[in-house]
Order: sequence, then structure tokens, then C-alpha cells
Amino acid sequence: MLNESIEVLKGVGEKYAESLASLEIRTIEDLMYYFPYRFDVFEVKPLAELVHDDKVTIEGRVVHDPSLSFFGKKKSRLSFTLEVENIAVKAVMFNRAFAKKQINAGDTVTLVGKWDAHRLQITVSQYKKGPAASQAEIQPVYAVKGDITPFRLKKTVKTALETYGDQLDEILPENYLNAYKLPDRKQAVTSMHFPANRLALKHARRRFIYEEFLLFQLKMQLLRKWKREATDGNAQQYDKQQVEDFIGSFPFPLTNAQQKALAQILNDMQSPYRMSRMLQGDVGSGKTAVAAICLLASITAGKQGALMVPTEILAEQHYQSLCELFGERANITLLTGSVKGKKRKEVLQAIAEKKVDIVIGTHALIQEEVTYHNLGFVIVDEQHRFGVAQRRMLREKGLYPDVLFMTATPIPRTLAITAFGDMDVSVIDEMPVGRKEIETYWTKENTLDRVLRFIEKQVAAGEQAYVICPLIEESDKLDIQNAVELHQQLEAFYPSEVKVGLMHGRLHTEEKDAVMQQFSRNEIQILVSTTVVEVGVNVPNATIMVIYDAERFGLSQLHQLRGRVGRGDKQSYCILIADPKGEVGKERMRIMTETTNGFELSEEDLKLRGPGDFFGRKQSGMPEFKVADMVHDYRALETARNDAQEIIEQGMLDTNPAFSALKRILERDAALTDKLD
Repeated sequence: MLNESIEVLKGVGEKYAESLASLEIRTIEDLMYYFPYRFDVFEVKPLAELVHDDKVTIEGRVVHDPSLSFFGKKKSRLSFTLEVENIAVKAVMFNRAFAKKQINAGDTVTLVGKWDAHRLQITVSQYKKGPAASQAEIQPVYAVKGDITPFRLKKTVKTALETYGDQLDEILPENYLNAYKLPDRKQAVTSMHFPANRLALKHARRRFIYEEFLLFQLKMQLLRKWKREATDGNAQQYDKQQVEDFIGSFPFPLTNAQQKALAQILNDMQSPYRMSRMLQGDVGSGKTAVAAICLLASITAGKQGALMVPTEILAEQHYQSLCELFGERANITLLTGSVKGKKRKEVLQAIAEKKVDIVIGTHALIQEEVTYHNLGFVIVDEQHRFGVAQRRMLREKGLYPDVLFMTATPIPRTLAITAFGDMDVSVIDEMPVGRKEIETYWTKENTLDRVLRFIEKQVAAGEQAYVICPLIEESDKLDIQNAVELHQQLEAFYPSEVKVGLMHGRLHTEEKDAVMQQFSRNEIQILVSTTVVEVGVNVPNATIMVIYDAERFGLSQLHQLRGRVGRGDKQSYCILIADPKGEVGKERMRIMTETTNGFELSEEDLKLRGPGDFFGRKQSGMPEFKVADMVHDYRALETARNDAQEIIEQGMLDTNPAFSALKRILERDAALTDKLD
């Protein structure tokens, strides 16, 4: 049986089994699915076809015995000349002193490494004696540690496949294999470890990419179904006339995208199932207006609403804007860590007695002491900044409230349907009419004087500016402008009537709030800050955003910072000061100057940074896949999601015998029930 201990295999004793356990290999099945993390292809190309800085394979004759030199602590450099196509090529190996005894003048060797076309030099990562023709064309590379050698692991895998390979039962229905031209499971596992050729490997990878995505999406769809069935329902019969009157009182018409998102949310609120929806919208797209309408709808259905945000200053800002928007239509209160003593007791009592319709606050909203009368609708702003447990605690405060997660970080569809597969997603991808596009420029530090003069001119016209930099104070390791030093420089540069403020993460909350209030009131004209202004704060008079060392930020973060300006009716500007050395940094700057569409930017950011770094893996619930890659394999992801949806909606797991193997795997996965909240 595949679930037997690895020790039943010939050649695996107790000690070796312990070593394998450190790689999470405990059963025969674990071993078979411990796939190589990369495949080296030994394909020798003519020197003229080799691309500078690429990983290449070359074959040649060693001209002289290698020379070995040592430097630093236990560091070595081995170098020798190779004759390739009658041309002398230099080979360099670092920290491989032992190779001096293995490589001799006259030997034919095959080298794999980074090619330097200018120096005709290869920095060797792998080497083998003998011509390339004697090597396997494709060489699987496993992640190993301790006393496990790649050779021994490969031998153990071979033994397992020879002994137990016939027990690798198929889990995908035959019509799926035929439709997508996928190899069966045994064939695919064998090709992942011992690929006969590139085509066999390609099809084996396709097979497991689809299988991983399908299993994950089935879990997400089941989770979603269970969540809906596990609740007694929270159908909110709201007053449609009051909602329409409220929308009519707005000083602006809703965009088509806002209307579409609103219709989806209101439809969820009326259904007997608990809503779990994410509302994505670019900075300034009007998410708050949609959220306010939904809150009013919930109030007219006799429920309470809650809005949770990451910072106190953002909570206060939402409180002020919603009070203006609602007027006499609702009683709104603010509950943050700053609300203390007698005032806090009064607020808590008012919430419990339903004298309050809407509560706005930070994490204070989910503390044990807060008791809601009938919580029906919860909004969590910038939701990926909150942990799963915190979101769950808030939902458990009421009788299965409908939950709307809002984010101004446009998350690519690829990521949204994977990381948030158990949620519905609404998108506001249209900006309100009349909103001026922020002009974005990329410049280098040698033009700083011109940038500062431009700021001075705008400030003289009554406008304000943000100047953002990555670090708080000087660092020996990184040559980055820091907030404290920059603040001093700007104070010295500008006349005394131009007030320059300073804000960073080490200030206490009260100090940060005081600085932001001064900036909001235009008592400070230029605010030097680290990225603490990234979320939320709305200062319509601020029209300039200068970002120092902009290449050190991701595209999404740069876009968030840019969104701090352009909130009024004046033309706004974003100036990126950057001197990126690498191609990725230059590409980021180019993309930033060419588009202000957050969704386009987020797709590019995902390509440049990869899914793990897009936002914190722990916070986002990002899944780990062995073979699949969400960015490169997004078409397979879409296909698997559609298939999973059809399988769950039509109940195929229970009614169609072809899906029984998939059902067994899903039932075996205890993690699914752990996630169910």
C-alpha cells in the first residue's frame, strides 16, 4: 500500500528513514510525490548561439590542470581553460576545491553555468566528466539535506516505482484525461522522476498542474458550499425606497461599475445565505459610497452595521465622511483604542442596546467586551491586513452577519480566484467622471533641485506635497534617503513660511495623528514620511507625491502611494526619484509612468514579483503548489476553477462513480474542515 512506512522499501533503514522524514517523506506515497524542483537540460549549443548571462551547457577539452586559490574564510576559486570549437573559454568554479583532483588536462568535460559572452567565460554551477552525449538529456534535481545524496534519493525513488508503481491509481475521470490530453497518473509520476524526453516531461507537468489546481479549487468550492449550508441564514429584507432615496441624495451619480457591484452585494444580502464577498476597487473608484449604501440597506432591515479599518486615523476619517453622508439617517459611533474610560462605557452600552446603527473602528471592534444587539452587516477595509482569526472573531460577534471585504490594492484575477476562492469577488474598475488622471514622471536624483522648485511653486499656489522615503534613519547597509535626514534637508532648503512635517512608524499613534491633522488643515505644507501614509488618509489639497528610491517599492505599493494625491479637483503629480540598476526596477518605473490603472499594474506586479511576495503569504492564505505556478499557469487555473464549480454544483462527487477517487482525497484532507469557520 502507498501509505505504508518508507522503511518497507529495500535499502531504507531506520536512520535513512529519519533523514527522509526531515524532507516530509514518511510513506511510499510521500516519496513518489517528492518531485524534482528543477530539471537541468544538457543541450550543447554552438558558442555563437549562447546568450550573455543565460544558463548554458558547453562541452570541451581541458587545456591545462586547474589552478586553485583561496580567499576569505574557507572560500576558494578554481579556474581552468577549456578548448571549445578551437576557441579558448575560461571556466571558473567557486568553493569546489575538491574538483582540482577530479579535473585534469586532456579531460573532456561538460559544464553547466552562467555564460559571460564578453569575457568568453562560464561560471560553473555543475560539471560532469565526459562528453554531453553520454549524459541524460534531462537531469532532475531534487532538494536534499543532511546525509541524503541526490544519487541515493533517486535510487530510492526508482525502487519505490518498480515495487509499488502499479498501485498508483488514477483519480481523474477518463473524459478529463481525454479532453485535456493528459497522461495517466502512473505514467506522469514516472516521467516527473525519469523523463524520457522533453515532451514526456511537459505532459507530466501539465497533468500535475491541472490536478493540483482542480483539487484546490474543489476544496474552495466545497468550503463555500459548506459555509452557506452551515448558517441559519441572514436574509435582509431592506427598504428599497429608502435605499434609492439615499443614492439620490449623493452629489454625484454612481458609475456603471459601482451600480453593478452594488446590485451583486444587495442580492447577496437578500439571499438566505451568509455573504462572503470581496469588493476590489482602485483608489478613488468609490468603494466607500457602495459600502455606505449597503450599510443603510442593513439598517432599514433592522440590523446593525460595523466597519473595521487598519488604523485609527482611517477610522476617524470614515467616521467623519459617513456622518456627513448619512446625516439624520443613522446613528454612527466611533470605537478605537483612543476611546477610553467613561466615554468607552457609554459607547459599549449604546452598541449593546442598539442605540447605535453603525460602529466604525479598528481592532477594538472585535474585543470581548463589545456586544452587538443584532449585527447584520460587516465591512472589513483593506482586508489582507487582517489575519484569518481576527476576521473570524468579528463574524462571530453577530448572528452570521454578511461580510464584505474591501481592498484598494487591485488583486489580479489570477490571485483573487486562488487565494480567495471561497469568496465572491466584485470589481469596481471604472473611475468617476471628471476625475483627473495623475501625471507620473520618473527622474534621477541629479534633477532633485528642479523637483524641489516645482514643489515650492505648487505650495505657493496653496497646494501641498508628500515626500516618501523607505527608511526612518541612516543605515550603513543601504544607501537610501531616510526620512529624518531628508526632513532636515528640506527644512533648510525652503523658506521658514513653508512648514515641513515629519512622520514615520516609530512615532506613537497620538503623534502620528497630530501630524496628519496638521497636514489635513494645511498647517504643514510638505509632509516627509515613510509608507505609513499608504493607507487611507484623504487630503484633497495634496497634489504632489514624490517617492525617493522608488525602485525599492513594489508596483502595487507605488500605486497605493500615488493614490494619496489626486483626491480633489486640481491636477496632481507623482514624481518617482529612482536609479534602478536591474532590469526589473527599470521595468517598474516604465510601467508606473505608462498606466494609472491599478488592475493592469497588479498583473504586471504579479509577473515581476511572483505570487508569494504580492502580499504576505500568511495573511493572504496563499496555497503552496508542488508543480503549478499561478502566474504562468493561469489558463489551467481558470479551467480547473470552472471544472470544480461544475462538479460541485451538479453534485458529481456523490452521484458519479468516476469522481469517487477525487472524493476520497478531499475527505482525507482534514485541513478543509479546519478552515471552515
